[in-house]
This record gives sequence, structure tokens and C-alpha cells, in this order.
Amino acid sequence: MLPPPPHDTDAPIRLTDNDAALAKLSAVRQNYLSDQFIKHFVPRASFQPSRPPLINMGTFVRTKAIDDLVNQWMDLSSREGKKCQIISLGAGSDTRFWQLATGTRKDCLSKYIEVDFPEITMKKAMAIKKNKDLSVVLGAPADIQLGQGGTAISSPIYHLLPADLRGDPSIALGSLTAATENAARLLDPSLPTLLIFECVLAYMSPQESDTLLKWFHTYFSSRGDGILGAIVYEMFGLGDSFGRVMLSNLKTRNVSLPGAVPYPTLESLPSRFLNLDYTSAHALTLKDIRRSFIDPIELDRISKLEMLDEIEELDLVLEHYAITWGLSTAHLGNRKAPWGEWGLKRREQQEEDE
Repeated sequence: MLPPPPHDTDAPIRLTDNDAALAKLSAVRQNYLSDQFIKHFVPRASFQPSRPPLINMGTFVRTKAIDDLVNQWMDLSSREGKKCQIISLGAGSDTRFWQLATGTRKDCLSKYIEVDFPEITMKKAMAIKKNKDLSVVLGAPADIQLGQGGTAISSPIYHLLPADLRGDPSIALGSLTAATENAARLLDPSLPTLLIFECVLAYMSPQESDTLLKWFHTYFSSRGDGILGAIVYEMFGLGDSFGRVMLSNLKTRNVSLPGAVPYPTLESLPSRFLNLDYTSAHALTLKDIRRSFIDPIELDRISKLEMLDEIEELDLVLEHYAITWGLSTAHLGNRKAPWGEWGLKRREQQEEDE
């Protein structure tokens, strides 16, 4: 009799990508967001039901805020006279590369790298290869190479890599920083580089996420003039009744959040970066972002899309999710671009800047 197959303890974590993709698809269908590419990463997309208005609103706020930070990073890189590199870690079914590569800032990108579990990257690679709307954005067919058993893609700008982010970064992500006989290193330490973690670090132990962030920090600070930024979207403050219910619900799916434990308050979130010698860090809840950092014209537009009666419930959910951004750079005063100004800006500040 054959022994039972080993239990795949990471399968529940990988399934959370399905939740995110379905939420994004729903927000697009209900006109909260514009994204012509997400449907290609959702099986039977036309048959998927819409998500509740509360989920659509949360997806809208999260996406708009991260888009704002990414766009600012690209604009600052241009002012610095350089292209930039973006690395999305735990990228899942994210479509940000395709949005950027077909948008007005496409010429600002030097490299866009996505990393996730091999099971996730294989599905994404298959979707890209079989769909012309996706593959044409990567370049000419001759310039797009599948690798590592169909789990990796290499093209002039876009790269998809399989890796377990909990392992030793020098091994799991070694191809990013080390050249081989067959390939040059992917990351140029002289270019402004942005890391994106959307609901990733909460699933890792604090030690594993610290090691990962420190590894990137060391690589870019070793030059003396490297510019590194990071965006983290995650849940936090789960010690109250709402948090306990969330953790209990996730437990029924065999999912835990060890990475959320060290961050009981909003004020504790920047320490993720500051304790690792990043230059600066800031954090905001989605509740605050929705109230004070989103364009009022956009808020008025989406308020007419669906009836949302549970404002108190919405605020309760949004105040348990936050976006934290950290910056690591030396010699800020000698830069061409004002990197110290990178960050989400209140509405009145946006109006003054304009």
C-alpha cells in the first residue's frame, strides 16, 4: 500500500491569490477600477459572481493608493534621470506590469520582476503564453523565453521567477543580483528600485521577512548611492475582537498570519523598515486613505456605483489594513529628485502641489 501523499501546507496560502484576483475582477466589472488584463488570469471569468460592495471598495482604496506610490516612484526616477526597476514579491495574478507597460510611464521601466511560488508562476506563465493580449506586451515572440520547466519567463523588461520567499534570499533570489555564465544579473544596483509586497509578509515569520528586506537593503546600500523603496500592504492590529474573528476564519482554511503579530498598532508598522536601517518609513490605514488621501472626484464617482449602507462595518475592516512605505537612500540632499517627498499626500497637499 502506497503511503499517503505529503500534506501541502502552502496550498491554502496560494489559494489566497484566487481571492485577490476575484476581488479585482469584481471591482473592475463594477467600474471601481479599469483593468483590461485581470480577466485573463481568472478561469471562467465571465461566470464569476461579483463581490459585495464592501470588498469592492476595499479593493479600490488599496489599488489606488499603491498605484499612486508606484507612479510617484517612476516620476521621481525620471527626475533623477534614470529608469527604475520594480520587483513584485508574491505577485500572484497581479496585472500592474501590463497596466504600466501600456501606459504613459512605460518608458520609465528598466525591469519589472515578479516572484511567487512555482505553482503560481506556472499558471501565470501559461496564461501569458496562450493569450496574445498579455504576451504582446512583453515583446516579440523571439524575445520571450520560458524556463525552469515552464515556471519562469524572461523577456527584455518583464521577468517571472519561481521562488519561496521564506528561504535564504541569496539562494532563492540569487539570479537577481549575481551574474552567471549564461545570464547577466537582473538587478542594476545603480537604478532606483521599488519592492512591492501585497498581502505577503503577513504569511511569513517576522524573521523571514526581516531577512528578505535586509538582503535587498544590503545589496542597494553597498554601492553607497543606491535608492531602494518598498511598499507593504497587510493586515495588522489583530488583537481586538475583529482581529480574533479574522484569525479564526483563516484558521478554518489552515491559514495563519505570523507576520502580523509584531504589529499591534499603526505606529508599530514603520518599525519594520526603521529597525533594518531604512532611511524613513510611514504607514496609513485604508480607512484614513479613503477619507483623506483619495481624490474627492473619484470618491464621488464610486459612491454612485453601488449602495453601501454599512459604513461603520467598512471603516472597521479598513482600519485593520494598512499600507506602509519605506525608503533607503544616502545623500538625499545631493539627489536631482526630492526622494524624501515620496509618499501618499493628503488631498489639500495634492491641490497645493498642483
